[in-house]
Amino acid sequence: MPPLVQELLEKNLEWKMTQIGKVLYTAKTHTTGGRENGASRSSDGRLDVRLATPGSARIGTNPEQLFAVAWSACFESAIALVARKRKITLPADVAIDAEVDLNLADGGYVISTRLNVSLPGIDRKAAQALVNEAHEVCAYSKATRNNMDVAIKLV
Repeated sequence: MPPLVQELLEKNLEWKMTQIGKVLYTAKTHTTGGRENGASRSSDGRLDVRLATPGSARIGTNPEQLFAVAWSACFESAIALVARKRKITLPADVAIDAEVDLNLADGGYVISTRLNVSLPGIDRKAAQALVNEAHEVCAYSKATRNNMDVAIKLV
């Protein structure tokens, strides 16, 4: 038995393990230099970025921007999935403005996030239901649930 599992059992703590189903896709990247002076490249070459700390003069993006892009894209796809299930036609101009904060708290770094979702032309009650259900099915929402401050707002 792995040491962590043994420790949790000895302390009578609950350990929730997620059932992993069929792997649909595996993203593979190679990063060197970290956030200060780094670079990352995907195994297929489609992503090739230079990294820089927020506010630095170095040309490049930072992990918080990459996370904001990834989560907002996944969340928008989750909204589309839920809308198809509910037979709701989404407008072409659905948009999500994501904000990811890097915070210093309790002697370490933590992330907090805001997703501001725009669903123009959709009845507000129906739009809020889409956003709520999307937050339940989005893989990034699941991964971050109870791990960080998250605010999702219909704008």
